[in-house]
Amino acid sequence: MSNMRTRILLVDDHTLIRQGLRSLLEKEPDMEVVGETGDGQASLKLVQEHTPDVVLMDVAMPGISGVEATTQIIAHAPSTRVIGLSMYTDKRFVTGMLQAGASGYMPKDCVFEELVQGIRAVIANKTYLSPNVTRAVVKDYLHQLDSGTGLSPLTRKEREVLRLLAQGKSTREVAYRLGVSGKTIETHRRHITEKLNLRSLADLVKYAIREGLTSLNE
Repeated sequence: MSNMRTRILLVDDHTLIRQGLRSLLEKEPDMEVVGETGDGQASLKLVQEHTPDVVLMDVAMPGISGVEATTQIIAHAPSTRVIGLSMYTDKRFVTGMLQAGASGYMPKDCVFEELVQGIRAVIANKTYLSPNVTRAVVKDYLHQLDSGTGLSPLTRKEREVLRLLAQGKSTREVAYRLGVSGKTIETHRRHITEKLNLRSLADLVKYAIREGLTSLNE
């Protein structure tokens, strides 16, 4: 598996963005761009032709949207991972892409290293979302639980740990804030993921949206 390269399809209606992404991605030894298009409808045909591992999908395009294109791609090629790329971090776009089956969502103003990190994460069957998206959803999800509109298997302490981790704080920082050991926080974190049957905060985001526990509206 280590000598296999990740096959990537670029879908963006701006030619310059596609050219820039292609030149950067092809410098990565474990990645190759197998096709590109500026048309959402054409992306489905290219997925069938090239069987890419990952599709980098522009969310807002003329004609068929990135959300609709993602829905069709996942329906026809469920093993293909889709990452939404957008100039917009508007929560409606994020919700739409995740509900359509995307494995990630990143703003176009992210640094290239983060994009590579996101691609490698979804290839490993993980979910990758930009930190600001994760924070917004976890905040909304916990608000739903605290207001009693959702049934939570989490204790009050676990919800507090989750809230702090979602804010980007390290295990050490959370431990300091709550006056406990780092080992205690790791235990809480393990219990949270076990109770919710999730691997990461990003997976919690997808879970919360798909279960209708949050619509990302604040």
